[in-house]
Amino acid sequence: MTETFRPSRSGPSVDADREIRRQFIAQIAVERTRLLYQGSRIPTLFMLLSGLACAFLLWDAQHGLWLSAWLIGLLGLALLRLIQVAAFNRALPSRQVNPHWWRMFLLGAGASGLCMAVGAIALVPPEAFILQALVFGLIAAAILSASVAYAISMTAFLTFALPCLIPSVTYLLLNEHPLLRGWGLLAAILLVALTVVAWQVNRLVQRSLLQRFHNQALIQGLEQAKAQAEGLNHELAREVEQRRRAERELRQAHGELEMRVVERTRELAATGQALSKSEERLAQAVEASQLGLWDWNLETDEVHHSQLQAIFGIEQEDVKGVLSHLKPRLHPEDLPTLRRALVEHMKGRSDGYQIEYRVRHADGRWLWVEDRGRAVERDAGGKVLRMLGTRRDISAWKHREEEQRLAATVFEAASEGIIILDPQYRVLAVNQAYSEVTGYRRDELQGQQVAGLVKNRDTRRQYERIREELEQSDSWQGELMETRKSGELYPQWLQLNVVRDSQGRVSHIVGFFADLSARREAEERLRYLSHYDELTGLANRALFKERLHEASQRARQSGRSLALLHIDLDRFKLLNDSLGHEVADQLLRQVSRRLTQAMPEADTLARLSGDEFAVLLDSYGSLSSLARTASRLLAKLRVPMNIGGHELVVSASLGISLLPDNAREISTLVTQAGMAMQHAKHLGGNTFQFFTDNLQACTLERLQMEIQLRKGIELGQLEVFYQPKLCLADDSLNAAEALVRWRHPELGLVPPGEFIGLAEETGLIGAIGEIVLRRACQQAREWQRQGLADLRVSVNISMHQLRQGNLVSLVRQVLTETELPPRLLELELTESQLLDNVESVISTFRQLRELGVKLAIDDFGTGYSSLSYLKRFPVDYVKIDQTFIRDLSANGEDAAITRAIIAMAHSLELKVVAEGVETQAQMDFLKAQGCDEIQGYLISRPVEAQVFAQLLKEQAAALWQ
Repeated sequence: MTETFRPSRSGPSVDADREIRRQFIAQIAVERTRLLYQGSRIPTLFMLLSGLACAFLLWDAQHGLWLSAWLIGLLGLALLRLIQVAAFNRALPSRQVNPHWWRMFLLGAGASGLCMAVGAIALVPPEAFILQALVFGLIAAAILSASVAYAISMTAFLTFALPCLIPSVTYLLLNEHPLLRGWGLLAAILLVALTVVAWQVNRLVQRSLLQRFHNQALIQGLEQAKAQAEGLNHELAREVEQRRRAERELRQAHGELEMRVVERTRELAATGQALSKSEERLAQAVEASQLGLWDWNLETDEVHHSQLQAIFGIEQEDVKGVLSHLKPRLHPEDLPTLRRALVEHMKGRSDGYQIEYRVRHADGRWLWVEDRGRAVERDAGGKVLRMLGTRRDISAWKHREEEQRLAATVFEAASEGIIILDPQYRVLAVNQAYSEVTGYRRDELQGQQVAGLVKNRDTRRQYERIREELEQSDSWQGELMETRKSGELYPQWLQLNVVRDSQGRVSHIVGFFADLSARREAEERLRYLSHYDELTGLANRALFKERLHEASQRARQSGRSLALLHIDLDRFKLLNDSLGHEVADQLLRQVSRRLTQAMPEADTLARLSGDEFAVLLDSYGSLSSLARTASRLLAKLRVPMNIGGHELVVSASLGISLLPDNAREISTLVTQAGMAMQHAKHLGGNTFQFFTDNLQACTLERLQMEIQLRKGIELGQLEVFYQPKLCLADDSLNAAEALVRWRHPELGLVPPGEFIGLAEETGLIGAIGEIVLRRACQQAREWQRQGLADLRVSVNISMHQLRQGNLVSLVRQVLTETELPPRLLELELTESQLLDNVESVISTFRQLRELGVKLAIDDFGTGYSSLSYLKRFPVDYVKIDQTFIRDLSANGEDAAITRAIIAMAHSLELKVVAEGVETQAQMDFLKAQGCDEIQGYLISRPVEAQVFAQLLKEQAAALWQ
């Protein structure tokens, strides 16, 4: 390295050589100090954040004083260090050379290490493992961050690491608590690992600094040689000028002058030759290092670059400027980082800039480039005018680094255990999965013979056979019974492969193994779940079918009877939706236990689906005893149970079918029990029913009715009738209620009471409601076009339509298609349906209200809604149920209720509609009480659209008269 500073004409003295070497070492020391200060800000902030997080995790009343003191010390230390970094950055480069900056940095690093050691020793509770893991993890992260930053200097690293980790390791290893001793061992490993990493980083930084200063020395040597040549030229010119002025006076010394000129010319030639040789050596060194030198003129954006063909795949003549030609070749993701590093250097915040980024080669591929440079010329204002630097291709190094990182990541992250052995079957390395499965730590396995780890004698003999097979075929795989460190046996799947070097000799043996314990447990679990219900532990549907088949075979062979009880919980879906799946699951478990306790004589208890159960009685005695058993079972289920803080009373519907009395085949027996259960549910639940022929007939009749109704919807057999509403203020027909009718081709006009309930059970009510809504809006728009009236048409909606969640979008679509003004559409929902899901209904009604649609509560007074609920619903009309209209005598209860409803609705600014008005007396009473509208047989029965249009025409004619 000292050869770089030796002048070309004569060698320096020993003292001068020592002075140059001393200056060179001092420059490296100053640069290292600058790098330490530049890199210490982030570790200091990270240490502060880690300390705050640790204080948050460890905070309690008992340790509050210690935590406060430690945290105040940590905050003060971090603040002082940040102030120290800021002061160093503000100091002039000439003052940054002062050794006190180095001593202050070491003092701060030592204090930081001691502060972290105090936190690790004095503040972490010995019993809380999770808390220990979090706190030690945060402290270790802060130590790791600081150690990497301080590794620029081994002295700085040791000044921080030794006070930080030596006390902590000593305290933890000497602690009586085994968990803390484990943490101490881990901290010792961390200290060793950090020392090795710091040593490697220090070597890299030292090598980088040496290379940089070597390059700077070369450049300075060139600049000195150039300056010397220029000085000689100036001196020669001056002497020539002097010779011309004194030519007459110095004629006598002409010969001597010529000799001097010749001598100086020889010296210049020698200097030029030395400069050429130096440039040649520099060019050879640059070519050998594969560095591309660049010279960038920032004023003109001109750049001169060597190795352009090797790095960019282009020629020098193709590149005129950095911004115009080289910048477009940079990777977009690396451009901000490069710009930031360049700006930092140009602003004088860094002595030089070094960056790694990607550039696109002429053939289209991306290359990684390491770029170093510095400003060599600035104007009076400090603006950079010229920069010099080097650039080299590091793609191969980056590729190897990525491969190594990926290999290490895959090795550690692999879910299978991996072990690497040398040719003598000694352990070289294992991954984390291996340690987790076997229980052995890595340090316990390092260098051990793999045969010594096998405790099972049979497995040890099998390992000998495996070794022989590996020598023959280079691979082996199979299942073994291995032993964990704790002595526990476990099944293991092992695969061994031999790795050979280029000469065919065995270099390593790599083993992959998996713990088969979980797979064995999963297989056992799968076998269990294939026959039993996971939630209740009862037999599932598959096992129930097997048991039913076996029981039917026994019944046929012995001539005995078989009873099947099909049980379905009443209103279970409502409970599930209201209280949640967790409470519902607990309820099902409790019900299954009660079934088991109540039916000890049952051949099979099974859960068929969500809330459906089946009981199989191989021998039941008589029908009366079977009825008593069913009653006892229902009574047992009705006993209140406390689940999740809720006291619940659950009832059930139970259907009973007998073999061979009711059925000969198993499938028929199951179907008949289901029919009986459904019949019990139709009767209100909490009861049992035996299957009978009449029940089957009724079921078939409902099934046929459902099929015909579906067909009627498809064929358009549904019609809409309209019942007028009379406005009592001016005795005009201003509204109508749309009512659906089914015109069956054989049965004639089917009243809604015979098919609406069936439609609600089967879900067809949604399609029917959409048909009525669409036709009613079309008809109201048609009457408006004909000039009959701006008639408000009201349509009933079902809870099924609300639950579907698309009611608002459906109404918007229908109004758009029919072009009916939203104010002429009124939607009615019964009071009992409003209380089914209050929040959802309120949300839907608000969206409909925003569309401009009118809303009404139907059958008001029958749903037990409170006044607070009525205030929350954004409705326009309240319809009094006809049960309160039938008896409106002066002193009757219905009259009082009707007056109260009208007064209450008007106080809430709602209009009142009375339905079921059939007499003039009822109409007079309602008009006297201020009722807004009425509908009923007194005005008109529900009629077809043509008849209703005639009523409107008659009303219009009466108004003209």
